[in-house]
Amino acid sequence: MTTTTTSALHRAVEETTDLLTRHYVFPDVADRIAGILRRRLAEGAYDVEDAEQLGHLVTADLQSVNGDRHLRLKYHAQEVPTGQGEAVLAGIRRDFDASLGGVPRLEMLGDGVAVLELAPMLFPVDWAAERMTAALSLVAPAEALIIDLRRNRGGDPDLVAFICSYLLDERTHLITMEWRDGGRSEQSWSLPYVPGARFGGRKPLYVLTSGDTFSGAEELAYDLQQLGRAVVVGEVTGGGAHPREGWTVHPHLEATIPVGRSVNPRSGGNWETVGVQPDVLVPAQDALARARELALERLAAATDADR
Repeated sequence: MTTTTTSALHRAVEETTDLLTRHYVFPDVADRIAGILRRRLAEGAYDVEDAEQLGHLVTADLQSVNGDRHLRLKYHAQEVPTGQGEAVLAGIRRDFDASLGGVPRLEMLGDGVAVLELAPMLFPVDWAAERMTAALSLVAPAEALIIDLRRNRGGDPDLVAFICSYLLDERTHLITMEWRDGGRSEQSWSLPYVPGARFGGRKPLYVLTSGDTFSGAEELAYDLQQLGRAVVVGEVTGGGAHPREGWTVHPHLEATIPVGRSVNPRSGGNWETVGVQPDVLVPAQDALARARELALERLAAATDADR
């Protein structure tokens, strides 16, 4: 075992423990988890030479108390920059360029139904706003819209608000973030104006989910569901409602620590650990077909009512 390598990994655990106690949204839980990490370090459980292996070991212990899936010691195969948040930006820029800015699929399925897939994540709004405006404006004339989040692992809450603004008719309170730092709270609202055509708040809207749908993508589904604006079709989602920050603690390791909690103004809660519960529960691979059936049924019913 290389003493230098092991010492660097031990320092990563110690720094992660310190960040946890200073920043985790639930201080009492942070103290309990920190005790576990210190004990495991003293027992030699982290005496490994491989950063990826250490990431798995520490992540399991970080999540052992309350199952917070945003709480991780995340391994990066490529070296990541130092500083807060830099590890995240280094990785997601590649995904942004490879996915047309997070809109890999936009298609008219026929009979007035459009499908818009948002994946692999919801990118920072200053990156994605132009492409998201184009995509949402293109589907605005559709009679019904299906938003596919089955492969979306989360992302920027500001982009959630931006997208919701195209799917609602008026400015709406979406969610409140309660931060540990200073006991602050911050409300997220849809925008009163959008730079493009709105799909609007009245036409049929469906959101597809899977067990892989996570974090910011869950917020998008949950916000629209709680507003009664969308029907969620698919599987229960991953259950990550706590906004997180990331700190590089080793050239290949990032400590990701939730620094706040999401509170929906209608439910008074969120989807942490329990996931977003679909209105129509079906296997993820069947969700698109089922949502299209529901959309066509609703459009047909509306046509009959107008006769």
